[in-house]
Parts: sequence; C-alpha cells; structure tokens
Amino acid sequence: MAQSDSDDGMDEFMDKFKSQRYKNAFTENDWEEEFNKIPMFMKTAPEEIDPQKYPELACLQSIIHDEDRPPEEQARCLKDEGNAYFKEKNYEKAVVSYSAGLKKKCGDQELNAVLLTNRAAAHFYLGNMRSALNDAAAAKKIKPDHLKALIRGAQCCIELRNFPDALQWCDEGLKAHPTDKKLLELRATADKHKRAAERDARKAKVKEKKLHGQKEALLAAIKDRGVKLFQSMGPRQHGSEGEEEEEERSSAAIAQLSLDGLNSQEVTGAQVFLDDQGLLHWPVLFLYPEHQQSDFISAFCENNCFVDHLAVMFEELPPWDTDRKYLPQNLQLFFEDVEKEKLYQVDPETSLLRTLQHKRFFVKGGTPSFIVLVNGSSFWKQFLSGKKIHRL
Repeated sequence: MAQSDSDDGMDEFMDKFKSQRYKNAFTENDWEEEFNKIPMFMKTAPEEIDPQKYPELACLQSIIHDEDRPPEEQARCLKDEGNAYFKEKNYEKAVVSYSAGLKKKCGDQELNAVLLTNRAAAHFYLGNMRSALNDAAAAKKIKPDHLKALIRGAQCCIELRNFPDALQWCDEGLKAHPTDKKLLELRATADKHKRAAERDARKAKVKEKKLHGQKEALLAAIKDRGVKLFQSMGPRQHGSEGEEEEEERSSAAIAQLSLDGLNSQEVTGAQVFLDDQGLLHWPVLFLYPEHQQSDFISAFCENNCFVDHLAVMFEELPPWDTDRKYLPQNLQLFFEDVEKEKLYQVDPETSLLRTLQHKRFFVKGGTPSFIVLVNGSSFWKQFLSGKKIHRL
C-alpha cells in the first residue's frame, strides 16, 4: 500500500481544486474589503472593534489589554497602540491610549517619559497647548535631558506666546544638546518674538501715556469752561436744592469724568475733542418730536452758532417735512432740565459754548441734545402746553 505524501490529507484537499472551485475564496469584487479586515493588511483601524466583524483584531486587542501581564508590558503595548493611532492622525484616541499606559504606573521611568512626551505631541496637534506643556514638563522632571520633551515644551510656550519661558526651555535643552538644530531654531524664533512683544509693549505704553495726556487736557478744558456733565448722584432730599449743593453735584461730575463717559451712546459713539487751536468740538443731537426724527452733528465747534448749522441742515427740506414748514427762520430750539422739569429756549444766534455754560445745562452721555419745534405750529402749542418755559 502506497504511503500518502501527507498525513493530514492536504494532498487530497488540493486535488479537489482540479475538479471544483474553492467555495470560501475571496472574489474579484470583495478581496480588498476582506483584506482590510485582516490586521496585517488594514489601512486604517475601525472606530469600533466588533468581534463578529473583526475577530482577529478583537483577539489582538484582548492580548494588549490583558490585565494578567506585568504593568511594564501592558504600558508598552498601550504605547504602541497610541503610536498607531498617532500615525493615523487620530490624536484623540492616541491620547486615550497613552493615558491608559500611564495609569499602569509601571516602574520603567524611561517608558513613562516616552508616554508623556508622546501624549504631549498628541495634545499639541489637538491644540491643547496647556495639557501638552504639562506633559512635557512631567517628562522633563523624569528625565531632564529628554530632547523631545524639551523641544515640545519650547514649542508649547511659543504657541502660548510665553516667550521668556520658551527661551528658558531652549536654554535648558541646549545645555544637554548644544548643537541640536531644532532647539537652536526654536530659540531664535522665541527671541525674535520676545523682542517684538517688548517693542509693542513699549509702543503701547507711549500711546497710553499720550492718550492720558490728551484726556487730562480735555477734562481741564471742559472744567475751565464751566460745562457741567450730568451724573446721577442718588435720590435727592426733599426740599429745594441750594446753590452750594448744585455746585457740589457739578464738581463731582467733573471729577469723575472719563473718556468713556464722554462717548455718545445715542447715535454714533462720537466723542468731544480738543483741536490744535484749543477749541472744543462736541457731538450734538437735534430732536424733532413732531416727526420722531433726529439729526446728528459729530463735531459742532463750541464757537459756532446754532443758526449756522440750521441753515445748512435745512437748506433742502427733509422728506418727512411734507408741510414744508421746517425753514430755519421758523425754528425754535429748547433744552430740557429733567430734574426741575423745565424747558429753556435757546436763541439760534447764541454760540454752543454759551449755551453749555448755562447753570441748568447738563451734558448727558457726552452729547448735548436740543429739541427743535416749528414756532406757532399746532404741535408746538400742544408740546409746550403746561410746561415751564424760560428764555436764555
């Protein structure tokens, strides 16, 4: 009896291919998909490892996470797993794997330093600069001359715009690696940015000082003219307010005046300014209650009279003036004393400064405002009815 060439029946198994097709073979249409299920040939790892779909990969994963193995071996496998995710640019999962490796608390400090620097790299590419810096610092504490940790720490400090610390990381690194090209490049970059930041800080300080000087000059000019700024001083006491108390309220408003308080909140945010000739220019608001309209002059020179601006503003009548009655010669100006519930009529031939210097005029929100009415109109009669009117 002739002895078979194979004890396991392989010859007989192979002979069958001469007469019939192998039923479980990959087809021309699905061989790439099937190969991608085999760990050795996978191009990318699946997001979730299903044991039914990826039995080989699930088996390998169970080996990696086998708790019966020594902590060092488990940590090393988790490091390799993190590296695989890192190469695929799946930095979130890389962080998870490196963190799991660190939790094994193995006694191999060299391995722990690698896990920390690798996790720092993953955090860096995720944009988590603080976490990356913390990991780099922890790795440096374990191994002070760890090149990758030193480089990563310097990079993080540069990204965080902490250039003095970046220089310190580079200098520490260059003590151990004096010719390292990357550290030398990082140091040059950090030094360049540090010098630029210091230069910008000096410029900002000079600008701030200049603005402060302009502010002081502006506040002095307003105070010297006796212009009063409205400021809420809390509830008033019952009874009439004396001259001294009024003066105190005005002085307090001037003392607490700031540039922010001089911004017009009503319209455009324009602000009073002092020109080269020492003249104040105010943003001024004109209100037309009859039509619920308004006009805004961003820079009304204090020496100009109202009639000059009204002539320009109403050279052409506005579209809302359908009755064509808002002619400069027909207009009357008023300002309101809210506290005493009075209206003061302003002569259009009067300058803005003289009006602002009136004892009952208070500039609100940095913007003097005036009510404009058509003399003798029905709305004029209705609006002024029952109100106390004083003429300047």
